Amino acid sequence: MNNKRKKTTAIDENPKKVKFEIFGEEMLEKEVKLSGNSGRIYLPPDWVGKHVKIIRID
Repeated sequence: MNNKRKKTTAIDENPKKVKFEIFGEEMLEKEVKLSGNSGRIYLPPDWVGKHVKIIRID
């Protein structure tokens, strides 16, 4: 008999979560603030004109 056990990870336990692997220059962690009917995050002025990627973590 072959009794291989499947390794479980946090990703297996919560199927709504996905893993991203990204490369970049800097990272900030901030809370999105309410702004009218939307949300807003303020970033440093030297980031203006740069490309960013936002990943929701919760």
